[in-house]
Amino acid sequence: MFKNKCLYLNVVKFIYEADNQINMKIMMVEGHYKGRIDLSNLDAGTLPKNIGLATTAQFLDYVGEITQFLEQNGKKVFAGKIRQKYEGQLLGCDTGAAEKIKDNVDAFLYIGTGVFHPLGIALNVEKEVFCYDPINAIISKIDRSEVDKYNRKRKAAYMKFMEATEIGILVSLKPGQNNFRKAVELKRQLKGKNCYIFAFDTLDFSQIENFPFVQCWVNTACNRILDDYSKFPKPLVDLSDLEKMELLTVAANYNSGRN
Repeated sequence: MFKNKCLYLNVVKFIYEADNQINMKIMMVEGHYKGRIDLSNLDAGTLPKNIGLATTAQFLDYVGEITQFLEQNGKKVFAGKIRQKYEGQLLGCDTGAAEKIKDNVDAFLYIGTGVFHPLGIALNVEKEVFCYDPINAIISKIDRSEVDKYNRKRKAAYMKFMEATEIGILVSLKPGQNNFRKAVELKRQLKGKNCYIFAFDTLDFSQIENFPFVQCWVNTACNRILDDYSKFPKPLVDLSDLEKMELLTVAANYNSGRN
């Protein structure tokens, strides 16, 4: 159907550019919150003994103050990092700071606003995640039922991936998310499946519907594309999940046995 099995969604690029990113200097500017934080409603009594601290760049200047507050209330505080610049820092969909210390803590405390980052921790680490908004002094906790519902969708998609013979592999051309080489390697591994690589800059979900022959999609970009699972007409799995669960080897053997 498609000779090279590499398609582009709303973008004009050569494969060479996708595989060899253009050498462009990128300046990262940290935005730090400079106002006062309010810890008056941070009830340390609701937190377990060993707590993992996580936050974003906005509140990094207050990590010391928050750590001291928790330690004065009898808590043992942990903060880690893998690729991040600072300990305890969450960056985009990267939750490595939490994953690094998961075996040392009973739960996590996220300092910040919104649920994007703490939900990411809850999805990747089997621990309770408390949230504290230091601006509005609001404490909350990620609902495990929401996490379980999310995970049920993921598991159902894994089963569809195993059965599917027509696979669409999504590749972002954005710096930091481009995994073109991994997509090519995935296509090589899945010899019993027909794999098609779809490269894009910004994913247009309406374009996905133009390829109804795809039975399952594999995402190699930001794993939080899974937040938009309902916008995909077919099951969606994340490459990082497949690697963690060693499903690529299982799928390769499974399809070899069918042929």
